[in-house]
Amino acid sequence: MLPRNSSEPAIVGLLPAAGSAVRISPIPCSKEIFPIGFHPSESVLGLRPKASAHYLLEKMHLAGAQRAYFILRDGKWDIPAYFGDGRMVGLPLGYLMMGLPYGVPYTIDQAYPFTEGATVLFGFPDILFQPGDAFVRLLNRRDETGADLVIGLFPAYQPHKMDMVELDSRGRVAGITIKPHQTHLHFTWIIAVWGGRFSRFIHEFVASHKKIQSPEREPREIYLGDVIQAAIQEGEQVEHVLFNDGRYIDIGTPGDLMAAVQKPIQARLK
Repeated sequence: MLPRNSSEPAIVGLLPAAGSAVRISPIPCSKEIFPIGFHPSESVLGLRPKASAHYLLEKMHLAGAQRAYFILRDGKWDIPAYFGDGRMVGLPLGYLMMGLPYGVPYTIDQAYPFTEGATVLFGFPDILFQPGDAFVRLLNRRDETGADLVIGLFPAYQPHKMDMVELDSRGRVAGITIKPHQTHLHFTWIIAVWGGRFSRFIHEFVASHKKIQSPEREPREIYLGDVIQAAIQEGEQVEHVLFNDGRYIDIGTPGDLMAAVQKPIQARLK
């Protein structure tokens, strides 16, 4: 990772946790703290269950995050009850409440007063991924290019459920296709790093949108991929880091949750 100095913007982790886990309900806790694998505990001897969001927070901490925010909906109080002030993960944590139920961009925008001007490390706490230094590499790419947004690309194993990323002939990000029925595209974005300019772009975008109109379908909720596509179209500088050997598991689906629980995550993601 390139050295950073105190005059640079704060590095802040952002974790949307306002979903209702409909696809895997009923479960006994929020999916963001569903136990996946084990970790050593400093307070007691031996291994203890490791919550799914713990993996993401570790990677943010490794990349130099100075604090992180979970964005919650009403009723998901088990997340702050579990992680508390963040001492468990070595990272100060805050908890913000979702105000508008229109999709992830609106959830993210709840943090705007707290992240304005900061460098944001963004990930989904129910998606586990490797490599461990992925955020470090995205930050380095942003430092090298001065990009407004850098996305981490992974080989997609279920393209019809993902935001698929199109690269042009020179390997630049050319567009985002949301959950295509069929596609020739191979990569999806899983994580992202951005600065104050893109935070403002999200803030202004959600102020003027609530649904995405489509000539083929009923209006649908807005995804963060829609905001990235709009940023590309408006000339924002969007760069990427390609993790050809990267792996991810979305535990929001029954099959992948079962696979993640049955096999240690560290082994499965190698």
